[in-house]
Amino acid sequence: MAQLFPWAASGRAIANGRDEGVTQLLFDDSPEVHTNGGHGKILGGGMVGTHAGDMIGDIALAIEMGADAVDIGKTIHPHPTLGESIGMAAEVAHGSCTDLPPGKK
Repeated sequence: MAQLFPWAASGRAIANGRDEGVTQLLFDDSPEVHTNGGHGKILGGGMVGTHAGDMIGDIALAIEMGADAVDIGKTIHPHPTLGESIGMAAEVAHGSCTDLPPGKK
């Protein structure tokens, strides 16, 4: 299950005048994970946008520690920073993100 957080909803990206980026996290969505009431562990992630390379280490650490969406979402991501988009993408996966813009009609 891949979850996206658009940088158009990031306060830092907007302030930088570069909100065209996106953060994507990929979580295990196998049936075994969900039958136990859990959330899948992170399998990978990617970012596109200005200074995205500065943040990829956070995703690598989450993969190494076997984090799931709740673990990542509960990790402190200072506001406003571009790194905050990692936590927001995890919250999208978990279903608790309140920072997404309304969907297009």
